[in-house]
Amino acid sequence: MTADRFVSTDHIRSLFSQAMSHMYRTEVPLYGTLVELVGEVNAGVLAAQPELAAQMERSGERERLDVERHGAIRVGTAQELSTLRRLFAVMGMQPVGYYDLSVAGVPVHSTAFRPVDGESLNRNPFRVFTSLLRLELIEDEALRAQAADILSRRDIFTPGVLQLIEQCERDGGLSDGDAWRFVVEALETFRWHNEATVSLATYHALHGAHRLVADVVSFRGPHINHLTPRTLDIDAAQASMHARGLAAKAVIEGPPRRACPILLRQTSFKALEELVHFPSGEDNAAGTHTARFGEIEQRGLALTPKGRALYDTLLAQARDNGGAGSTGGDYAQRLQAAFAGFPDDHATLRREGLGYYRYLLTDAGRTTPAAERALPAEVLIERGLASAEPIIYEDFLPVSAAGIFQSNLGGEEQRAYAARANRDAFEQALGATVADEFAIYERLQAESLAQLAA
Repeated sequence: MTADRFVSTDHIRSLFSQAMSHMYRTEVPLYGTLVELVGEVNAGVLAAQPELAAQMERSGERERLDVERHGAIRVGTAQELSTLRRLFAVMGMQPVGYYDLSVAGVPVHSTAFRPVDGESLNRNPFRVFTSLLRLELIEDEALRAQAADILSRRDIFTPGVLQLIEQCERDGGLSDGDAWRFVVEALETFRWHNEATVSLATYHALHGAHRLVADVVSFRGPHINHLTPRTLDIDAAQASMHARGLAAKAVIEGPPRRACPILLRQTSFKALEELVHFPSGEDNAAGTHTARFGEIEQRGLALTPKGRALYDTLLAQARDNGGAGSTGGDYAQRLQAAFAGFPDDHATLRREGLGYYRYLLTDAGRTTPAAERALPAEVLIERGLASAEPIIYEDFLPVSAAGIFQSNLGGEEQRAYAARANRDAFEQALGATVADEFAIYERLQAESLAQLAA
């Protein structure tokens, strides 16, 4: 088949994102409530802030807002992780960033599969935060060996999706019909199954090691554990969740509310308690499992290494002032006070090199002689010949991700792991190196600067 018969990876990613959203809405009806809630909040924000609406139109963000989602899954073996890498590649999604969540008491390390170029991000920025269970963190050697054996005997992929992955790798793409088949087959990996593959006693043993261990090991597949729409005002969304009787977490993860949003803010409602059937001899034993929940996120400016270092310092300061990394008590006030030290206007953020921006010529700039367009970007902005739009942060924050995981594992679930980050082991399991998020944002900014003079 010739390349012009293939559909784009962006198209396949959009099909898959839509199909997953439909499946999850069916499995977790409250997800539909979240999507409606976020739609109402976003419509209100855009109506009240015409400048923001115009900025999002210029940058191409407005079109992607209503379809923007991220999901999260957890797998148990290197083979599962490496095959997921190949599966996501069919949809134009690459592994970006390395996240060690063990430092926050969660026995996994992770990456985010997502598109990386500007055009693909604006078409559909669907991303999946993917975690690999760290079996070496299970202290009980016998239980660790049992978990490894259970995981080695399962296959989370259908024969059909494996065949289509190989076909895509061999031929360089998929036709429209094959793309639809791929979406249908791939979706099975992420589907919820309420029948455990382990006995109730084994489930309890795994649960005793860590709730997340039980979630990864006890089922046929990784099941998507949340799907997250993007809001433009997470504080309003949080208030609306409470008003609708949803059990929202107490603290919004990430930076405080700001005039110029940065990085990522997240909140969620607590995980559902779902009925599960466990095999037990000839009869089935019933129990419950909590893992899947609803989440909302607000995304802001991607920060440079300098900006990120300042963010990490101020966040640690806010947490440490409460004792032992606390987010209780007056945490919101401590967080707001700490971030008074982070500039909150775009001109200063650009001037101090704290964030990444996409530079665009204005109507006046497009009629300006090329020689004048070669002036420094800040000069062009001062003269009204160019604008600087924030490049949106497309990735995740380890502390926030761990906070979301912990709050939805029951809140009291705490572990202290001596193990350190092991990016080499993760990349070996992945079968590839993870991309550097800062390099991606730097490239997007540099490309926009080069186009000013072109």
